[in-house]
Amino acid sequence: QVQLAESGGGLVQAGGSLRISCAASGRTFSSYAMGWFRQAPGKYREFVAGISWGGGNTYYADSVKGRFSISRDNAKNTVALQMNSLKPEDTAVYYCAAAAGITISTMTPVVDAYYDYWGQGTQVTVSS
Repeated sequence: QVQLAESGGGLVQAGGSLRISCAASGRTFSSYAMGWFRQAPGKYREFVAGISWGGGNTYYADSVKGRFSISRDNAKNTVALQMNSLKPEDTAVYYCAAAAGITISTMTPVVDAYYDYWGQGTQVTVSS
């Protein structure tokens, strides 16, 4: 069982930056692929970024590519999302997720069905 807790959300002006983090419990964090998803009001939850459990592979949604960066620290059981050049359309609740059943060290799942554990989310609001 893994518990995930996001932090670092808030209000930021368009063009600004924000870093959100996710702390995971449990001793097998390094074996989980990790992802960030977001859900805006009235919209479906969407994939934002993912990182393989080996840490060597990352993958981004086209909408955030070049602006967001995902990283993980297996020693601290944390994964972070650095968000730069934020836009009002980035406003959403951001969720951290862990995928436990990934056997390929380089795989970064983009479909939420692959993820087994979810945090409660952190609100990111970008004002224009």
